Amino acid sequence: MTETDSNVYDVVVVGAGPVGENVADRTRAAGLTTAVVESELVGGECSYWACMPSKALLRPVIAQADARRLPGLSHSVQGPLEAAAVLARRNEFTGNWNDDGQVQWLSGIGADFHRGHGRLTGPRTVEVTGPDGARHVLTARHAVALSTGTRAMLPDLPGLAEVKPWTSREATSAQSVPGRLVVVGGGVVATEMATAYQALGSSVTLLVRGKGLLNRMEPFAGEMVAEALTEAGVDVRTGTSVESVTRENGTVVVVTDSGGRIEADEILFATGRAPRTDDLGLDTVGLTPGSWLEVDDSLRLTGSEWLYAVGDINHRALLTHQGKYQARIAGAAIAARASGVPLLESDPWGAHSATADHAAVPQVVFTDPEAGSVGLSLAEAEQAGHRVRAVDYDLASVAGASVYAEGYKGRARMVVDLEREILLGVTFVGPGVGELIHSATIAVVGQVPISRLWHAVPSYPTISEVWLRLLESYRDN
Repeated sequence: MTETDSNVYDVVVVGAGPVGENVADRTRAAGLTTAVVESELVGGECSYWACMPSKALLRPVIAQADARRLPGLSHSVQGPLEAAAVLARRNEFTGNWNDDGQVQWLSGIGADFHRGHGRLTGPRTVEVTGPDGARHVLTARHAVALSTGTRAMLPDLPGLAEVKPWTSREATSAQSVPGRLVVVGGGVVATEMATAYQALGSSVTLLVRGKGLLNRMEPFAGEMVAEALTEAGVDVRTGTSVESVTRENGTVVVVTDSGGRIEADEILFATGRAPRTDDLGLDTVGLTPGSWLEVDDSLRLTGSEWLYAVGDINHRALLTHQGKYQARIAGAAIAARASGVPLLESDPWGAHSATADHAAVPQVVFTDPEAGSVGLSLAEAEQAGHRVRAVDYDLASVAGASVYAEGYKGRARMVVDLEREILLGVTFVGPGVGELIHSATIAVVGQVPISRLWHAVPSYPTISEVWLRLLESYRDN
């Protein structure tokens, strides 16, 4: 293998999910030659096995749930969802797992695409093994950005491989609906897939090792989602661990730590993620294969002048939108350093600092009810040493919520920093609240004083009027 001018670039990006695509987009916009390497589908996990297919599955579920809460419409939507049509629409959103359009987009921004497995072979060099086994080496003048994401973790249970369990990939790409489904886990994937498959016709059992659901949000979020899942027909069992799983004549048999036996057609494990760094050649640059990669706020690896880790593999915030944000920051930092522009060591909220990873990560869980949050929970704020106060409000008391649906149930919380009188975190739970989260994100990121938030007048009658009610509650108490 001989290095030629054709395989020397300013930047080499390994991993062409939405994070890698955005790194390439920013470096190309800055005029840097860029190569992108991908071993699977351009567009990555989000496009084909996570965000897009899962939300395509969930949208009809939420729309039907909302319609059932409206007099004059509820009687028309009491029947089951047409599962085949829902799955077909999901297939359209994934492009039927064909990435031609995404490859064309890379070409359109002027990036060179190399299909194959990329692996570091030393400083600034990446060896690509193509589908046909042929190898070639790419060299980066300025930076290599690793954006290979994560994979689902499976528990260490004897014989689990023979059971052929579902992970998030199988759950979001299944072409039929199992009659009985066991879901193991209490996080976002577990609750969303339990929501989707129960509505699509599965009899769902949700096994949660901990005390409740969505433990990274305010406790009431998990409590309200668990209550709604139970009302929908999901068998929610908290404080329950799986001791063994077997498949007998096609039937999955689950034995729990209490000795209970559950039979199902499929079992989904949604029990965490691991970084896709085990075969990236990290050992050739003094790093540990299989590890999470520690980076500074410009997404450059600690102690390196040229290596960046962007997105889930740095374990800062395992969310697609947050990874894309990191990609924009990393692309700007790579371009600035390539042109000799000095970056400040500490520049919070600057063009080259992913400060939001620490202070303002937004997330929406697309269950029924939806749960959305940004910034710190009350417990997190207190643990960080802030003097804070939580202000809660019943979303059902807002006029817009009563218009939105009969029997609306929801709750809102803002966490106020009493020293600066700004918001450190906001959480909403209820139908339709996902669209409220960006307003909360702006308030938290902008560190908008409560005195100024008084002048942000919510339209009437919308659910966003909860902002006024929260501010009134803070003032009056």
